[in-house]
Amino acid sequence: MTDVSSGMLELAPTTPKPGLAGSFSSREKAVGVSLAVAALFIMGVIGMPRGGFGDWRVEALPAANALVAGHLGRFLALAPAYGGSLILRAPFMLLTVLWHGGDNSVFRGSAVPCLAAAGILGLWLSGRMRAKGSPVLACVLMLLIFAANPLIHPALRTGHPEEILGAALCVASVLCARNDRPLWAGVLLGLAIANKEWAVIAAGPVLVSLSRGRVRAMLVAGLTAAAVLAPLLLGSSGAFAGSASAVSLNTGGIFLPWQWWYFLGTHFHPAPSLHLDLAHLFREAPPWIGSLGHTLPVAVMPVLTGLYAWLRRAARCRRDDALLLLALLLAARCVLDPWDISYYSLPFLFALASWEAVSSRRLPVVSLMATFGVWFTTVATGNGGLDLPSDTQGLLFMLVSVPGVLAIAMRLYAPALALRMVPSVPAPEPIPAAV
Repeated sequence: MTDVSSGMLELAPTTPKPGLAGSFSSREKAVGVSLAVAALFIMGVIGMPRGGFGDWRVEALPAANALVAGHLGRFLALAPAYGGSLILRAPFMLLTVLWHGGDNSVFRGSAVPCLAAAGILGLWLSGRMRAKGSPVLACVLMLLIFAANPLIHPALRTGHPEEILGAALCVASVLCARNDRPLWAGVLLGLAIANKEWAVIAAGPVLVSLSRGRVRAMLVAGLTAAAVLAPLLLGSSGAFAGSASAVSLNTGGIFLPWQWWYFLGTHFHPAPSLHLDLAHLFREAPPWIGSLGHTLPVAVMPVLTGLYAWLRRAARCRRDDALLLLALLLAARCVLDPWDISYYSLPFLFALASWEAVSSRRLPVVSLMATFGVWFTTVATGNGGLDLPSDTQGLLFMLVSVPGVLAIAMRLYAPALALRMVPSVPAPEPIPAAV
């Protein structure tokens, strides 16, 4: 992550120079870094699974243990669909050999670069806000959205820290593209796709953010992703490719209440031998949703990106709104995927907060409201919280997500109308026609 963080700190244009250097005093820098480290440490401590490891134990731990033991061939054979993420995090897992760490240490080692990426991104954005004259409170809140986001906890608890890393890499790639750094944009996009395939959604915002070097950026992204995934494709005898395509193209029987298809499902009827009345708690997915769930969010990316590009050419969108486009696409990934679970929203929240950081100087009110809304509908209403029936959870999710997604779409595609409806929304600034 050192090279990545170095590139991220050089994202901004030279006038004015946003970033940590020259924005904060030495004392403020030290306090900011200390706050980020403390927040990430606390999130790591409370979020680390104790014994169960969620999906990690079943999906990734056998491959991770094989890698730590030096059995490369077995690692490649056992790698899950997100095996590329394990390769990216391999140096941190291998470090646990130095103190003979067990399963807990291997998982924690794998989570370190993911948490660090979120912290680095939060520090850079808070520094940029400070450079624009934002109050210290706004900068601190922005940092905490990345370093202490409540959705980090379920990502760790369920064994999926790679979602945090993917969120940071996608946002960083668009930030690089926004500042016409096609090489870095391509590298970061390629790493994000290698980490987890859903990151291909970020390709559209990267393309429309660049004013030059679009082909080079996409070539670099493809080569970077291929370099990371090549050992898995060559060494797993097709097992990795088969598992990745199966997960990417079919949602199977998973059908959770936090998505827009939920009320199209039928109530679940358990086997009579279970002697349980669960019909009011669960729904079954309609048969046709299996092949659409994971692919539809990717399929809408060219359409939404093309509309944004057309509006930019007509000078009706600001360049910073490419981050809002990314947020909209990542929101679509949540609401259109029957697998949607709480941590799926983390990339969306990171993208939304990044847009707010670069487009305004005020407190990140929109990002804070979105974070609370996502946490309440996907975490607080479920097990361990209010424990509401799934139909009620689905209804609450619809009541929050439908207006939220429509508001983002309106702000992106009809900013003048959004400004008339909500006067606090920053007005669009004229920009040159896209190249």
